[in-house]
Amino acid sequence: MTRLRRLAWVGATILAACSPGPSDRMVSRAVTISEAMPPMRSFGVLQPVPAQRSNAEMMEDFLDLSFRLESGRVVPRMTRFEQPISVRVTGAAPPTMISDLRALIGRLNDEAGIDIFLTSAPQAAVTIEAIPMAELRRAVPRAACFVVPRISSWEEFKVLRRTPQLDWTTLERRDRAVVFIPADAAPQEIRDCLHEELAQAIGPLNDLYRLPDSVFNDDNIHGVLTGFDMLMLRAYYAPELRNGMTRGEVAARLPAIFARLNPAGEGRPARPVNDTSRDWIEAIETALNMSAPPVQRREAASRAMALSQAFGWSGARYGFAHYAYGRLHMGLDNELALNAFLQAQRAFREDPAMRIHEATVAVQLAAFALRANDPERVLSLVDPAIPVAEAHQNAAVLSKLLAFRAEALDLLGDAGAAQSARLDSLGWGRYAFGPEHEVRARLSEVAWHRPR
Repeated sequence: MTRLRRLAWVGATILAACSPGPSDRMVSRAVTISEAMPPMRSFGVLQPVPAQRSNAEMMEDFLDLSFRLESGRVVPRMTRFEQPISVRVTGAAPPTMISDLRALIGRLNDEAGIDIFLTSAPQAAVTIEAIPMAELRRAVPRAACFVVPRISSWEEFKVLRRTPQLDWTTLERRDRAVVFIPADAAPQEIRDCLHEELAQAIGPLNDLYRLPDSVFNDDNIHGVLTGFDMLMLRAYYAPELRNGMTRGEVAARLPAIFARLNPAGEGRPARPVNDTSRDWIEAIETALNMSAPPVQRREAASRAMALSQAFGWSGARYGFAHYAYGRLHMGLDNELALNAFLQAQRAFREDPAMRIHEATVAVQLAAFALRANDPERVLSLVDPAIPVAEAHQNAAVLSKLLAFRAEALDLLGDAGAAQSARLDSLGWGRYAFGPEHEVRARLSEVAWHRPR
């Protein structure tokens, strides 16, 4: 229910950046390419991959998403809005936010079958309020964006924030909710907030680290609602369910619901669904906490890796723990970092649902290959990952992959193709990172890894 600032380290820096060197060694190759930035690139209509796992497995996911909060507290009863669901926007919303919200609402109608619409009326079921980032962080320092029930404005939130009025577990039904979005964040961060927080405003409230194919996962690797997420939301608003149902009552109805909504999932074998321990969650949250001491963060990442191995996990959690460990050792012990990234890559290759995870690791591995003066290796990493990042509409990863491609092509003497890739990187960077100085800084981080 809260997209935390610690996860921006994952969504923007870990996923899309490389560890820069000292400032006196930084080079700004972007400045020498063109004095004018290219237009901001934008994505077309998403073509989501349908949910690929077994219905039996996904029904357990549905129950854990719907009847627990991220803190582990139990949600005693199901709550949802009565349709149609009206959505209004207040505050200083940037143009990209409105266009991305329209696209999202269109997908919720078409893919999840939810009757939801934008309104200019003064009251709505869901209000999305754009707040200056500095003001939002003064009130809730670790939050990038979040959703709360029973109110419709920032002023109400400031008055009621520490009261039971905003406790999701006390709801009998959903009548009002408000999503707070940073008005001056980069367009992709705003869009990612819209997808996660609006989905949780109207649907399941929990996030699960075990999910490889969902926005409902605090690893923040998926930024836009997936085919799995749309199936969860469609099931959440199935006519067989209603406000006030207990977990057991919902569980009894799910087999028929999923058989109807996802017949392809009936014949697939179910993998064991094992819960994520609080010890592992606390370790990974400490590793991602940018305000914690670096030594403490590295120790926490090591603990998360050890717990993943002890529990016999593979896939998303095992790979993510190694990924975080690798990021925290970049520039400190590059051999350890590289080994961790390779372990993460192997883990993410286990399941086609984690192709975007693998593309994310490719950014980090490309940095090692570029510094080793191996442009062919760089291209072998980034070329398969570029269409994956584009298909998942992750401009941050896409921009960095294109920047590495440009550097590799330069080393191979193909200046024209390098220029084209670099301009594409700048265009996607404008959507991913926002202001021009941020975009150019990201490309400088890539250029710094070029051998000298």
